[in-house]
Amino acid sequence: MESRIKRAQSVDHFMTGLFYVVAGFFLLILVAFAGKVIIGGFLGAKLSMFAFNGIGSIGNQLFNTIYLVFIALVFSVPIGVFAGIYLAIYAKQGPLVKVLRICIETLSSLPSIVVGLFGYLVFLVGLGMGKSLLAGALSVSILTLPLITTTTEDALKGLPPGYFEGSVGLGATKWQTVAHILLPACIPRIMTGVILAAGRGFGEAAALLYTTGSGSTLRWGNWNVTAPTCPLNLLRPAETLSLQVWNLQINGGDNSLAGLASAVLMILVLSFSVLANWWSRKLAAKAAGEQKKKKEK
Repeated sequence: MESRIKRAQSVDHFMTGLFYVVAGFFLLILVAFAGKVIIGGFLGAKLSMFAFNGIGSIGNQLFNTIYLVFIALVFSVPIGVFAGIYLAIYAKQGPLVKVLRICIETLSSLPSIVVGLFGYLVFLVGLGMGKSLLAGALSVSILTLPLITTTTEDALKGLPPGYFEGSVGLGATKWQTVAHILLPACIPRIMTGVILAAGRGFGEAAALLYTTGSGSTLRWGNWNVTAPTCPLNLLRPAETLSLQVWNLQINGGDNSLAGLASAVLMILVLSFSVLANWWSRKLAAKAAGEQKKKKEK
């Protein structure tokens, strides 16, 4: 008996050490890659490259990147959350639900270049939008939609059954239970899905090649949303940081500007992930504190 316990403890210590080594290896790769991109990008940078003039700078592209991801999330988050709620709470197992799950899984595995071609055919050719920020945001929302849907569904299914049963037992309707009990408890996990979706949107380039166009001539004093140079105009061409890097590398442009754009894009993704994770943990701690106070009362 003692030999079995010692053998089990040895195996446990060995596997724990192995997992730490694997985790350290991936952390080392991430630090090395991020350090190479960020340090290399800023070493060749000039102050003029941070300007918002659209010529030899990244300011307009940085704004386009954040603006495009924001618009994409405006479309994908409500649809994805409601789809997750339907699959987790309302859907009854059957052929329709199975087909819907297959569609979601297929959509999540589609190459982004295929989604870009779909966006080109539907939004540009079919709807006549032209290459624009809105067409690019809609294409990115298609890429992020399955992730938000599955994250919401898993978050709702991962809650203890007592949440739903207790609320319904007190007389609440199913929707009141979802809106006031289940969703607030799932916000941290849903935020994780939104973070991952936003991270993919920040670095997306293939889908935007067909839909957003190149170049970003903006006039920051012009706030007429119908003007082609207005920063808030959704129907104007909008080159993002990832597209700027691609264009500079393909067309033989300024390598130092491409490096700076890559570094800023990396910092943007990392910063957004860290801040969003901090926010989701804060919400989780707040929810846990409120539940503790209710129990004490």
